[in-house]
Amino acid sequence: MSTQTVKSLKSDTPDLVSVPPARVFVLIPCAGTGSRAAVSGAPHLAKQYQQLAGQPMVVHTVQAFRALGTALAGLCVVISPDDADFESVFPGFGWPGETLFRCGGATRADSVRQGLDALLGTAGTAARRDWVLVHDAARCLVTPAQIRQVIAACQHDPVGGLLAQPLADTLKVQAPAERADADPRVSATLERGGKWLAQTPQMFRVGDLLDALLAAQARGLAVTDEASAMEALGLSPRLVRSGAHNLKITYPEDFALAEALLQSRRH
Repeated sequence: MSTQTVKSLKSDTPDLVSVPPARVFVLIPCAGTGSRAAVSGAPHLAKQYQQLAGQPMVVHTVQAFRALGTALAGLCVVISPDDADFESVFPGFGWPGETLFRCGGATRADSVRQGLDALLGTAGTAARRDWVLVHDAARCLVTPAQIRQVIAACQHDPVGGLLAQPLADTLKVQAPAERADADPRVSATLERGGKWLAQTPQMFRVGDLLDALLAAQARGLAVTDEASAMEALGLSPRLVRSGAHNLKITYPEDFALAEALLQSRRH
């Protein structure tokens, strides 16, 4: 190939040379109240601010992502506009690249959607083609290795994906109750083959995920995670196998298990 031809190709395809690689951001919705996991230690605090192994739950969550260092372009925590506790329970938040967004909504989907909008807007630095890892503040047992695992599996995927655990237990369907105080009873058993328990982080392009959440909102769909919003557009997110220890703290008894796991990691 002649030198003139090479010059011609370069001049005709400037985008192939100038487009920077997509970056990876983190968005942690932290606006929920977590009433199901209320504990006696600090009942006035939301679940994600309760103490676990000597630190608030959300601190453990953020520290797992901090361990990735410069592999992440930025970390954003989304709290409610009227949240009066975050700064006091997490005074160490605000490392370079960390941002607090006071735009959380009534639902998790609202908080993520508004957080993505802020990440793309004047408060953030992300581009639509960049990746975002959305992770629950209450899933505080995630490890840096699991985060790296989902990034490696999804960064070249056309859709994105999520950490998930193959279902091992038999799955039952509860029968409709005749009375509100009636004991729950089984109406059916579902085939467990091919079923997975969704976890976080869930990793998608910033612009694609925002579009999916806006479309779900317009259709009145109640999406409980980012993958379901993408699925509603006919897309198939990638499943990245995880384990049972990446649990979400939901009920009071989960605190004792999480405490034991965090203490065991220290030793």
